[in-house]
Amino acid sequence: MIHSTAIVHPSAEIGEGAEIGPFCVIGENVRIGKRTTLLAHIVVNGRTTIGEDAKIHPFCSIGTPSQDRKYHGEQTYTTIGDRTEIREYVSVHRATGEGEVTSIGNDSLLLAYVHVAHNCHIGNRVTMSSTAQLAGHVIVEDDATIGGQTGVHQFVRIGTHSMVGGASRLTRDVPPYFLVEGNPAVPYGLNTVGLKRAEFPPEVMSELKECYRTMYRSNHNISQAVQALQTVVTTDEGKRLLAFLEAPSERGIIK
Repeated sequence: MIHSTAIVHPSAEIGEGAEIGPFCVIGENVRIGKRTTLLAHIVVNGRTTIGEDAKIHPFCSIGTPSQDRKYHGEQTYTTIGDRTEIREYVSVHRATGEGEVTSIGNDSLLLAYVHVAHNCHIGNRVTMSSTAQLAGHVIVEDDATIGGQTGVHQFVRIGTHSMVGGASRLTRDVPPYFLVEGNPAVPYGLNTVGLKRAEFPPEVMSELKECYRTMYRSNHNISQAVQALQTVVTTDEGKRLLAFLEAPSERGIIK
């Protein structure tokens, strides 16, 4: 299932049932899982692993060298999970730093012209709309959504089930379950539509709303809000939000 115009290194590992379309270039240390499809004009190089049943559309570059000035050819990696779909002109760069990884999880969708820079870690079931751009070392947790034309600063964390509105400039961490938007981005409440689609129960929604009010509709700063939440959260989702707020942060929590 390899087109006659594709160039595939003899040492590359191509899984059973995978399809390599016209004019693709597959490097020496690439591994492509079973039934994965590369449609056409795609470059995959470096130490890159793509899972099973993934689909990559034309003119993507995967595993190419980091644009980081600190990258000097060290051995680094790129991984893409099962059933993830990557649309046209997406670029995903390998990591900087010996043994480091740029990773995208399972069942994610990256629309056209998305950029994922070195050392980013994207979770499962993440959606990134067209031209969303991640700088280096960004973490995007499971089930998050990033709107089109959004720029994300280095080292920012984007929490699970959160939503970043389109054309936003994101310079601080987005807590799980919240909606942020703007230039610079500011919080606008819960990601209500996303949480309802995920069928979060009423008691969870109620607690998350109270967490939001404590953080952004009281006189507390973030540290004071964390202290207040420690005594009131009871659901798993509330505890996950609290753990996110308590974790080390390079950029700080969005205000």
